[in-house]
Amino acid sequence: MSSTELPFVPPANVLPKVGTVRVAEGERLRSVELPGVTLTVRSRPPAREDLPAALFVHGLGGSSQNWSALMALLDGDVDGEALDLPGFGDSPPPDDGNYSVTGHARAVIRYLDASGRGPVHLFGNSLGGAVTTRVAAVRPDLVRTLTLVSPALPEIRVQRAAVPTGLLAVPGVALLFTRLTREWTAEQRVRGVMALCYGDPGRVTPEGFRNAVQEMERRLRLPYFWDAMARSARGIVNAYTLGGQQGLWRQAERVLAPTLLVYGGRDQLVGFRMAQKAARAFRDSRLVTLPDAGHVAMMEYPETVAMAFRELLQDAGELGAQRARWADRAGAGGDAVDREGTDESMGG
Repeated sequence: MSSTELPFVPPANVLPKVGTVRVAEGERLRSVELPGVTLTVRSRPPAREDLPAALFVHGLGGSSQNWSALMALLDGDVDGEALDLPGFGDSPPPDDGNYSVTGHARAVIRYLDASGRGPVHLFGNSLGGAVTTRVAAVRPDLVRTLTLVSPALPEIRVQRAAVPTGLLAVPGVALLFTRLTREWTAEQRVRGVMALCYGDPGRVTPEGFRNAVQEMERRLRLPYFWDAMARSARGIVNAYTLGGQQGLWRQAERVLAPTLLVYGGRDQLVGFRMAQKAARAFRDSRLVTLPDAGHVAMMEYPETVAMAFRELLQDAGELGAQRARWADRAGAGGDAVDREGTDESMGG
């Protein structure tokens, strides 16, 4: 693994020069080269050196910036990093063009294996929720806790507002949409995205809106923007159809890590009704429902999500200490990690 600092603009051999990379106060970006993929990683200096590591994974069309507000609130609790999935944010496309949920999960695993930061407190939103669920299921050794905000897990009755995203998976639709929306301004696109993803778009500050417009303008100039969107949407649809041990709900049942589930009552993309099913599927779960939140609760209500995570952290720490005491008494030296059924191809 090699790492390159990105204080202002990405290296010319990673992304075209299409504008500056905005870094929030206290954050830094670096480019990490791994076999078959280059990832841009956003981080904040931790409040102290002994904090546990955390990794944040964004959703479809998002980036590591989606986690900036929450990361700032948790910098006294975890040593946080957020990555741009291949083809999103400031990360270039993967070498093999694989945008499946498994492909994205493989990129996350490769980064954690190469960085040596695991096990981490793993966070995922939407597509990132599906990706991190798969990571936690096949590599439990890499995950301390799992926090899922509106995870994209299979639904029988898909939300009506999510249909256009699913249609992106159909070959040719992304090109057609590009032509039909050629005259749309970046401001129009951002307003549409915010209306779809926020429970109350009015919570977005003027500065936040301006930054989102600038980011949209930058991404639209990337030659692979729509291809990454379409292929990742296709990856979600394909993941929904998988059965057996590769099915996302079956993998949710295999997750060993304590899991925090956050669902928004005004989510137009992931059904609020799925919250209870998820709470039953993950064996050690805690459910937080936010009636006024949309699809990105960590952006709308970061303080509430941070508080819920701190409670998870406290409970997990107490449970871990209790298990350690039991193991000491039994002379077992701690619980063995169950790696049976691990998809070894995920990490290679």
